[in-house]
Amino acid sequence: MSSNLHQAGVKLLKQIGRHADVIMDAYLAGSVSESSHDPAVIEKLKKSGILWRPEPDQSLRLKRSVRALLEEGLSDERNRQIDSNVGSALATIKTLADHYKEARHNVDYSAAEAYLADLSEHVYSFTDSLRYSIRVLWGRINNEFGYVGTINAKIRENELAQSQVTELLNGLEMFQFSELGEIAGDIRELRRLLITSLQETLSHCTQELSVVQGRLLELLGRFRQIQGRTRLLKGWLLHTDLHPDYQVENHVAHNKVPALFNFAQAILAPASVDVHNTSHELALMAMVAQIKSISRDERVSIERDTNVTFEMAEVEDFDVPDNPLKVAVDEYFCAVIDSGLRQSALEYLNEQQLDWDSESWIYQVIGGYEALPLEHKQYFELEPIGKPHPIYTGNFIVTDVELWLA
Repeated sequence: MSSNLHQAGVKLLKQIGRHADVIMDAYLAGSVSESSHDPAVIEKLKKSGILWRPEPDQSLRLKRSVRALLEEGLSDERNRQIDSNVGSALATIKTLADHYKEARHNVDYSAAEAYLADLSEHVYSFTDSLRYSIRVLWGRINNEFGYVGTINAKIRENELAQSQVTELLNGLEMFQFSELGEIAGDIRELRRLLITSLQETLSHCTQELSVVQGRLLELLGRFRQIQGRTRLLKGWLLHTDLHPDYQVENHVAHNKVPALFNFAQAILAPASVDVHNTSHELALMAMVAQIKSISRDERVSIERDTNVTFEMAEVEDFDVPDNPLKVAVDEYFCAVIDSGLRQSALEYLNEQQLDWDSESWIYQVIGGYEALPLEHKQYFELEPIGKPHPIYTGNFIVTDVELWLA
């Protein structure tokens, strides 16, 4: 049996290869003219089941299986056929699994191997068909239905794709893996096919179909927006054709702005529960039943003392110690007053052998000078000593300050 199938398959493939030009002409044109090709070749292709005639008065066309083979091999974007019949595939898989289990139980290993091969072929064909359908949908989305020329046709194609996605998702919900697990039992081959491989593929395809559905809705919204703008533009062009003397008025110069230009976007009203709607009664009662009751009976009450006398007393004095760095700066100012001479802050720091960092000392001297009252600041003069930045102009680096009496 297998040798006969092998010979018949080789013969068919050779015939397809020899007459590839006739087959591609039929694929591209949709039909083939018998007068433009050798009648003997046409007759051979008809007998092989490659060409067929739908009606007696119709021209010859390619069989659906051959066209599907070419569409898949050529990745033809014109192909919009999606097999969404998931129920038939599921029923076939369950039937073959039962056949395999029965043959295995009857110790008929040759029949069991044949049924297992058929089951594997159906499972892999189903998953491949599902992936192929998703690839077709993605191709149509990425191309934005470029095989049709009008917006209305694109919208119809989008709605068709959405219905196909919905049918696929509804079909995938028919797969109950608990039932498939009971069918597979403890047979390793069946569990690998029906549980491991199939579940992983269906989970991935379901997620991808959900993404496809969202993209289709987004694309449909854009198409409808373009359609609305196109209608508006066509209406405007029709109006200008019917009224060639029409001129746009200067609405800015009007005292009263037309209502068309004063339209504001609608504001959503705050949501509230409609307690008068009887259809919502069960839902409201369920929500109220879920509210947790709060009881304060068991809370420990804290007794507070009453009739407590309150006496006003004198506030005790407290001293806030001065910052040692600020005290040292004040002494520096006093030293300048006592000497009456111009004195550098860093020189004073080194002479007095103070432990402060030079940068902190200079910052404190400048801060002490700026913090003096205006009547005291006019008795002093403070001059920064430094150099301009070698790279960035406008920046002056202060290295020291000098203080003297004005």
